[in-house]
Amino acid sequence: MRVEQLSIDIVGLAGACSYALDCIEAELVNVKNKHGKRVAYISVCMAKYCAIQGDALQDLAICALLHDNALTQYISEEVQKYPDTDIKNDLSENKTNMHCVYGEKNITKIPFKTDISNVILYHHEHADGTGPFRKKWHEIPLFSRIIHLADIVDIIGNSIESADHRWDFICQYLSQNKDRLFDSECVNAFQKGFTKESFMCLRDDSFETKLWEIVPREKQFFDWKTCKNVADFFAKIVDYKSTFTSRHSIGVAEKASLLAHYMGYDSVIVQKMYLAGALHDIGKMAVGNEILEKPDKLTDDEFSTMKNHAGYTYLILSEVNDFEDIRDWAAFHHEKLNGKGYPFGKTADELNEQERMMACVDIYQALTEDRPYKKGLSHEKTCDILDDMSQKGFIDSDISKTIRECFGRI
Repeated sequence: MRVEQLSIDIVGLAGACSYALDCIEAELVNVKNKHGKRVAYISVCMAKYCAIQGDALQDLAICALLHDNALTQYISEEVQKYPDTDIKNDLSENKTNMHCVYGEKNITKIPFKTDISNVILYHHEHADGTGPFRKKWHEIPLFSRIIHLADIVDIIGNSIESADHRWDFICQYLSQNKDRLFDSECVNAFQKGFTKESFMCLRDDSFETKLWEIVPREKQFFDWKTCKNVADFFAKIVDYKSTFTSRHSIGVAEKASLLAHYMGYDSVIVQKMYLAGALHDIGKMAVGNEILEKPDKLTDDEFSTMKNHAGYTYLILSEVNDFEDIRDWAAFHHEKLNGKGYPFGKTADELNEQERMMACVDIYQALTEDRPYKKGLSHEKTCDILDDMSQKGFIDSDISKTIRECFGRI
C-alpha cells in the first residue's frame, strides 16, 4: 500500500490538548480553565521582545501549550510507587522535577521545526539556580525561562479577584523576584509586552483570538511514523489519566487502523483512524477519577457524568482546523445504530462506516484488555458478544463479522 502523508493542524491539536491538561491541573493546583492557552499567549507576547519569530514562535507556542504534558503520567507513576504522596503539596512546593523529566521525554514525539531540547525539562527552573535542577538562568533555554514566567504570572493573576490589585501585585512580584525566580530579559519582555489594560484580556476569551492571530496555524504534512508518534503522544496523556484504562487508547488506535487496512481503505484513512483511536477518550480528562475508577456500580448521576466524556471529546477536537472526520470518528464511539447511544443519540442513517468501525473496536478493546478488576476476554468470547450486540441492533453486523476475521489473525 502506497503511504500518503497526512496534513495536521499541529498547533491547533496542541491547543485542544491543553484544555484536557487544564482539567487535570484544575484538580491539583486550582488553576483556571484555559491555563495552557493563557501561558501560550503570555509567552508569544513576550517573544516579540526576545527576537523570537517564524518557526521558533510556533514552536514556543506548542511548548507553552503542552508545558505540563506529563501531569497524568507523574500522578499515575508517583502515586503507584509512593501511595502516601501528596500530589498537591508536591506541585505547590515545586517538587516538580519528575513531571519535567517525563514531559521532556514525551515531547520528543512532536515534530518541531527548531531545537527545543530541555525546554520542558527546565521550565520550572529559577534564574538564581534554586529550582529543581539547580540550573542558573544562563544554563536554561530562553523558551523555558519565558514559559516559567508566563506560568507563574497566570497562576498568580487568577488567584486575585480584584482587577486593580491583580496587575499591581504581579508587577510588584516580578520586580521583587527579578534575578531570583526570573531573569531580567524575561521580566523586561513581559513589561514591554503588556500594559494593565492589555493584560485584562486574559480574563475573558478575547485573548484566544489574539493568540491565533499571532501564531500561524499552518497545517504540516507528516509521514506515517510521525503521525503515529503524534497520536501516541496524546494517547499516552489520556491513558495515564486512569490505571483502569492503561494502554486503552493505544490499543483502540492500533486495532482501528488495522481494521481499516484490512477493509481496503487507503493510507490516509488508515492514519486518520489511528489518530481518531488515540484521541477517542480525550474527553475523559474532564471526568474525575472518583467516577472513572469507582469500584461499585455508578449512580444515575455518575453515569450521566461519565457519558459526557464523548461530548467533551467532540468539543475538544472541534478546536482543530479541518479535523471534522477524525473528530467524529473519535467522538461517536458510544453511538448505537438504534439511536440509544451517546452523546448525540445518532441513528444508523447518521453513522458512517468509520464511525461504526470505531464503536466496534472500542468495545472489542475494552472487553479483551486486562484491567485491575478483571481479566480480558478471549477473542472468540468477545466476538460472540459483538455478534449478540449486532443482533440487538446496537452495532454493525458486517463490521462485527469482519473483526472476527481480522483480529483473529493477530
